[in-house]
Amino acid sequence: MTNSNQIYMVWTNWPEDYDLTSLAHTLLKEKLVACINCFAPVTSYYEWEGRLESAKEIPVLMKTSMDRYPALQAKIIELHPYELPEILAVSTSDGLPAYCQWVENSVANT
Repeated sequence: MTNSNQIYMVWTNWPEDYDLTSLAHTLLKEKLVACINCFAPVTSYYEWEGRLESAKEIPVLMKTSMDRYPALQAKIIELHPYELPEILAVSTSDGLPAYCQWVENSVANT
């Protein structure tokens, strides 16, 4: 049985016009994520290279295992159109054991 702290929730934002269906299929097919949630578009405001910027983006939340996180991070960097994509990984401290086991099984290298 997996420990819930081995499950990572990975957060990133993608440009509003990016093909997230293709992204989801790639990440699922390569067993990098068990699940990917694409949220409603938001407007992000930030400072980049000394300028105030804004962009329409889609927040994306992915669930993976601690073991698969490095490969997921590398794939996000490979596919993401931004020079510096937001990638935040949070290890869970608690979760439904059966769900955590499902995540672990879904991304297991077999």
